[in-house]
Amino acid sequence: MSNKRIMTLSSLLFFVLISWLPAQTPADTSGGYDRQDILITMRDGVRLNTVIWTPHSFKAGKQQTERYPFILLRTPYGVSGAAAPHLRAYLKDLASDGYIFAYQDIRGRYKSEGKFEMQRFNRDKSKPKSIDESTDTYDTIEWLLNNIPNNNGRAGMLGISYDGWLTVMAMLDPHPALKAVSEQATPADMFLGDDFHHNGAFRLSYGFEYAFELEAAKIDTAFHFDTYDTFEWYLKLGALSNANAKYFHGKIPTWNDYVEHPNYDSFWQKQGLAYRLSHPTIPTLHVGGWWDQEDFYGPLKTYEILEKNDPNHLNYLVVGPWNHGGWGRGEGRSLGNVNFDTATAQYFRESIQAPWFAHFLKDKGTFNFSEAMTFQTGSNEWKSYDAWPPRKGVNDRKLYVRENGRLSFESPSKESDMEFDSYVSDPFHPVPYRARPIEPTYGPGSRWYTWLVEDQRFVHLRPDVLSWETEPLTEDVTVSGDIVAHLFVSTSGTDSDWIVKLIDVYPESYPKEPKMGGYQLMVANDVLRGRFRKSFEKPEPVNPNEINEYMIDLHTNDHRFLKGHKIMVQVQSTWFPIIDRNPQRYVENIYKATDADFQVATQRVFRSQKFPTYILLPIASH
Repeated sequence: MSNKRIMTLSSLLFFVLISWLPAQTPADTSGGYDRQDILITMRDGVRLNTVIWTPHSFKAGKQQTERYPFILLRTPYGVSGAAAPHLRAYLKDLASDGYIFAYQDIRGRYKSEGKFEMQRFNRDKSKPKSIDESTDTYDTIEWLLNNIPNNNGRAGMLGISYDGWLTVMAMLDPHPALKAVSEQATPADMFLGDDFHHNGAFRLSYGFEYAFELEAAKIDTAFHFDTYDTFEWYLKLGALSNANAKYFHGKIPTWNDYVEHPNYDSFWQKQGLAYRLSHPTIPTLHVGGWWDQEDFYGPLKTYEILEKNDPNHLNYLVVGPWNHGGWGRGEGRSLGNVNFDTATAQYFRESIQAPWFAHFLKDKGTFNFSEAMTFQTGSNEWKSYDAWPPRKGVNDRKLYVRENGRLSFESPSKESDMEFDSYVSDPFHPVPYRARPIEPTYGPGSRWYTWLVEDQRFVHLRPDVLSWETEPLTEDVTVSGDIVAHLFVSTSGTDSDWIVKLIDVYPESYPKEPKMGGYQLMVANDVLRGRFRKSFEKPEPVNPNEINEYMIDLHTNDHRFLKGHKIMVQVQSTWFPIIDRNPQRYVENIYKATDADFQVATQRVFRSQKFPTYILLPIASH
């Protein structure tokens, strides 16, 4: 496998920061920081553009009462136009504490020299001059220590999305002066759970639009849709094979890589953090958002990987009610229509992120960080745990799909094996993943940023979406930990997608916020492509009308379903165009399927004693 092919696929990550980056305003040195632009030489002679911000009181040669640590941010998105740290909400609280900030263009980007490779692979350590993102970070810190006076010999690093991934790379072979890091919304695995696939199901609109934007002839040229509603455009596109036949003509390398790697082969595996990481090397704060539309899987998975081998207790986790990077901007009092009654993002920056770095880099404050700090939605309270998922006071309970559209903690009572609900899945008329029109992902007015909190009533009662719900709850039900759906299902086809959503249904009368009356808030969700039910590496067809159990990880959560609310589960087989349409006829490679391969299928969800479909919920005691 060549690094060139890895680079072309990985280059799609270029877009992931768009949703959180602050506006590129001219540098302002009238506040508390002075600026200098420097090219720092790496071990192989390549020079990296670095903007260094020092407090006004900091003057070369002047005796300082306090020596400052460094905060390093490395990015592929350009640092020359970025605002001073005291003018950026993301860094303002850190700037108030006093640090030397260094923003750096990674090699090959903007004003930095060298060859650009996204998600650059780990270097060959047998070659003394070999480089990777870890060595570039090491060399940068070494230069800063030796050339910026009055530093205290310590450095920290943080970043969101791609910058979060660069932070993880710094941990592989860290400089001795790197004393604390915070990776935030890093991708961890592009086939299993982050930007481009979920459990092997292709994230079509995401992959298509950015493959073109990054690799078409014109730099940063968005694909031109001739319809405003991209749902309609993607439906007219037809089979994935039409992308090359009609538009790309084999000239978009990333799309070609998708086509050639439809399964979880080494191409994908070696990009994943499970392949790169083994144990924490320095104190690490992982940060994620419950409604991150891009990389929710990543930080939770990275925490999980490192937690398996953390004898020195260096691994910590924070999760809040945010979309992608939402903790880095604004107050965080709401997301879409959902209010949280408190400034969650501001709290994170002031009370978690700033104290974290102050403790490790400045020896200030007392260390009172819990292993896991989460914002529990529903109750709208910050919670602290000594492990994540929590082990104390949490018991797994099965919430069963029952007859007449009911959910119940009581198991099915009927002995008949053939108790089921069914629907027809028609790939020619798929279920939209958000309310139409579906604008281009990052197009003007796009609602992409908040689609995960969108009211699910827009698909409720569709004939190709099954819904079951509890009676109004007589007491609060708190779910804290891993949520797993166990579907006993059959399909008349030979392949199928299964999408499961766990939903909090608000009371019809909701005086606190009348617009939320009856609101169906999606709390957890995911998709599993049937061909991968046994192995992501070796897919196989499904036997028509055979009942199989599918375990679908809906991921971890901390949510309280309040008294008077209802719990709902929805099941469907299309989620378009965020997920490509499964032909529902098994083909070796879906990317090479033709329009003739698509077929309608009858889906059955069983709810008998022998085949009890249920959601396994980690219920916390109050």
